[in-house]
Amino acid sequence: MAYFKRKVAKKYKIPCPSNIELLKAYHKFTEDKRIKKSAKVDEAKASSSASFLLRKNSLIEALLITRPIRSLSGIVNVSALTKPYPCPGKCLYCPTEKGIPKSYVSGEPAVERAKRLKYNPYLQVKKRLEMLELEGHPTDKVELRIVGGTWSYYPKKYQLWFVKKCFDACNGKTSKNLEESHRLNEKAKHRIVGLSIETRPDFIDETEIKWLRELGATMVEMGVQSIYDDILKLNLRGHSAKETISATKLLKDAGFKVLYQMMPNLAGSDLKRDEKMFEELFKNSDFQPDLLKIYPCAILKEAKLFRKWKKGQYKHYTQSQLINLLKSIKKKIPYYVRIQRINRDIPSLRVAAGPAKISNLRQILIKSMKKENWRCRCIRCREVKESYDPNEKFYLFRKDYDASGGKEIFLSFENKKRDKLYSLLRLRLTSRNNAIIREIHTYGLLIAVSEKGMAPQHQGLGRKLIKATEKIVKKEFRLKRLSVISGIGARGYFRKLGYKLKNTYMVKEI
Repeated sequence: MAYFKRKVAKKYKIPCPSNIELLKAYHKFTEDKRIKKSAKVDEAKASSSASFLLRKNSLIEALLITRPIRSLSGIVNVSALTKPYPCPGKCLYCPTEKGIPKSYVSGEPAVERAKRLKYNPYLQVKKRLEMLELEGHPTDKVELRIVGGTWSYYPKKYQLWFVKKCFDACNGKTSKNLEESHRLNEKAKHRIVGLSIETRPDFIDETEIKWLRELGATMVEMGVQSIYDDILKLNLRGHSAKETISATKLLKDAGFKVLYQMMPNLAGSDLKRDEKMFEELFKNSDFQPDLLKIYPCAILKEAKLFRKWKKGQYKHYTQSQLINLLKSIKKKIPYYVRIQRINRDIPSLRVAAGPAKISNLRQILIKSMKKENWRCRCIRCREVKESYDPNEKFYLFRKDYDASGGKEIFLSFENKKRDKLYSLLRLRLTSRNNAIIREIHTYGLLIAVSEKGMAPQHQGLGRKLIKATEKIVKKEFRLKRLSVISGIGARGYFRKLGYKLKNTYMVKEI
């Protein structure tokens, strides 16, 4: 496609058009009936490697889609950044920049978008959805990420307004209150199937959890950074591992997905201790996060750590040391964990020194893994993405493990080699002997609601996992009720399976 665009541009002596410009023109011409829609690919004749093109779009639309990876996890991510607000933390490594939420800096894509829109949540979500559509992505299933500072420290009135505005943007209509915006989103064009917030472990208690459920949250990103009290104290974190353990248990018992933000290379730590820390996360049942963001400590001029580094009181890892550490971590990651990110989106020019300046750490790791002939087992590395082959057999896998005083059962549909993950479900038997589905997700190309295509979505995989879960709950644990922490936009799906809304959960008597 790039070669063809350059050839035409050269022939007619015009600037080379972007895919977005071409898509806009194509949609306008088809709407005005100046041209006919191009034909769809014949699914029967297409190879599995081309299967991600096969959806309701025409061949032209499929060829012009920008960064297909953005919708190859079965959803699209939309981030909204909160306004600048004081943070209770005084962390050594955390940057403070005037007019920007704590821990964020100018130059980060989400920050620049928010600044242009004056931190208006409605406009942030609306503009992001419009851009994704212009790039050719379906936007029916949205995972909304609310980022910026410590969410739980913001005034409740602001939180309520912020979340409602995000839902209003997806609904295309201003609601009277949050309850109405939730109700509209169940059948909206852009359905919020997951909502996450960022906070600190020491701000999580039962009252906060109840509030988060009222807002519609389904996942909590916690700034854990380290599980060692001496390291937390040295870096002025303001809480201990005890708060992380307590918050993890409370969140899991309430059905939330739990994401840990971890920070290797903190002041006072070393390579051996960092490697041991990531092993401890999955050996110790007090932790067991579902997802990880690994953010190697960055030296930023806006942080107190910068002055320590200048005085020679802090030493960063070398590039090879960090890459070897990350490889060691990835080799030991369990099948039921997803590594969301490696490294922050901080522009390299803002990082004073150290391997955190490397913006393509994940790509370097992937290249190294291929060269050394091994694979990471984390969920993100195994997602089927564009490699779906309808003729390939898939199998049901089950993993039971103890976590936070309860039992976790991880069910997944994968191919025999377990290098293609199609669908997963997390079931928790809580410390109070309640059964709750904390996550159900089908990967591969995002297929619009009510559509079908050559992809894992809408093939009945989710229904099969839920049916298997109901059988486990009823026969193995002799329980009569199963709850689901459903995203607002996914409630209709569970209603079709016999679940009813009770408080903020979808519940079924089995």
